[in-house]
Amino acid sequence: MPGVDQPTQSPPASGADALSRRPVVLATLSVRVDPAAERVAIDAALETRAKLLLVNLIWLPPHPTTLTLAREYATLPHEEDLDAVRETAQRAATAGVATELLRVSSRRPLQALLELVHERDAGLLVLGPDQRRAPRWWRAIAAHRIRRRAGCLVWIAPDG
Repeated sequence: MPGVDQPTQSPPASGADALSRRPVVLATLSVRVDPAAERVAIDAALETRAKLLLVNLIWLPPHPTTLTLAREYATLPHEEDLDAVRETAQRAATAGVATELLRVSSRRPLQALLELVHERDAGLLVLGPDQRRAPRWWRAIAAHRIRRRAGCLVWIAPDG
């Protein structure tokens, strides 16, 4: 219609641009994040202008009564390095990355992480628990399962 401005539509995002907006997931297991993993995740989120999901996985011990009556007390404060994880989230936010800190408690934390990666359609998963604080056996199992099932790019600390 003459004289009426039509709303303009932006062109559809190209395949590469759409993929670059998929979030970056940085995961740890109740311990501080490895510095190399933090750097890789923040840099990737900055370069792609994607959101950073910082996921703190917490393994829930088999205490059914506690889980039923007071789930928030199933993990004691000394069993989690929450302050250090929050500092990582703060550094990412200060760098200009949209950041979401998620605390995921589960009897099967790796399965919960993989479900989150699929639900959020992550473009990159960085597994980055501090190697001095996370059990070696857990890191080995996690690396193996994540490489097989993640469905996205994977970087595992400390060496990628």
